[in-house]
Amino acid sequence: MNSLFQTYTLNNGVEIKNRLVVAPMTHFSSNEDGTLSEQERTFISNRAVDMGMFITAATLVAKNGKTFVGQPEALDDSHLDSLREIAQVLQAQGAKAILQIHHGGVNAQTNLTGGLALISASDHAESGAKAATADEVVALIEAYANAAELGIRAGFDGVEIHGANGYLIQQFFSGQFNRRTDEWGGSLEKRLRFPLAIVDAVVALKEKYAKPEFIVGYRFSPEEPGENGLTMTDTFALIDALVEKPLQYLHVSLHEFDKKARRGADTHLTRMQLIHERINGKLPLIGLGALLSGKQIRAAFQTGWAEFIGLGKAVMVTPNIATLLKENRDSEITTELDPTRADQYGIPDFLWSLCQQGGAWLPPVKGHDWKPVDI
Repeated sequence: MNSLFQTYTLNNGVEIKNRLVVAPMTHFSSNEDGTLSEQERTFISNRAVDMGMFITAATLVAKNGKTFVGQPEALDDSHLDSLREIAQVLQAQGAKAILQIHHGGVNAQTNLTGGLALISASDHAESGAKAATADEVVALIEAYANAAELGIRAGFDGVEIHGANGYLIQQFFSGQFNRRTDEWGGSLEKRLRFPLAIVDAVVALKEKYAKPEFIVGYRFSPEEPGENGLTMTDTFALIDALVEKPLQYLHVSLHEFDKKARRGADTHLTRMQLIHERINGKLPLIGLGALLSGKQIRAAFQTGWAEFIGLGKAVMVTPNIATLLKENRDSEITTELDPTRADQYGIPDFLWSLCQQGGAWLPPVKGHDWKPVDI
């Protein structure tokens, strides 16, 4: 059997049918009220077949954190039917449906927040965001828990807490953003409080609903640029704390799977290897980063640095990539979008227009130079 298609049993007894995961992809196509649109439905309707898990696009937990045009939302019962349909579309294809829950913090857009002011860990001059008060910090934690509760009620198989990519949770964790002097900032231990409080709140909801089979994962970015940005040392502290929580997996956000560490650890080793060794088998890890071809995907898995391989750009380019891998039809996997064949991808219009402009965070496009972001 192809090793990518071995099953994996999580620590809560849930079996994942293989080691392939659709990574969360911003699709810019939900309705204005954050509900499922026709273009979003098309985008997700044929990309989960033969995948073990499918993690949704970053789904908003509080109005003042809205970051993208067309961002899905999980704010209240008005979103329940939409969320339920998303879960069912994914599950009908045989994948575990995982709802990623998100708040942009300083990256939220004031034109999308309905006039609400932006808040984050500390004042942020560039965005105009203000430091959250103690009461607002508690409300933010409750917002993540509320979104998780909506996910449970909608029938999702789990949620992923989005603590990566410079968004709100990472802003609280990062010494570069978090300059607080109260219990939510300052020392590394205090900067860890916000992400860990969100984990605890989500787990409490899972226990309230007596859903041991509900999957809870956590996504993080291992390093940041800047003198006070996150280092591998900080990330090791986060990992050490997370593996003590009743989570089911960790998910590292990387632009390149084999990128080496910059600081805070052996810079001759890759971040993936260092993170996997630090976890030390206590939780499975989803790894990803510019894996487009069958050869790249299989080679990444064979390193042993991740129990699961996440695919984002590859799934945009080749929607049935999991089936092709399963059937050893790697030669049919394409690694760049054909700009003349918009009809074959089912990519929402706005996202397709961005793809045509090019960008390192987007899939390669035939005829365009492309290389991953170096961060």
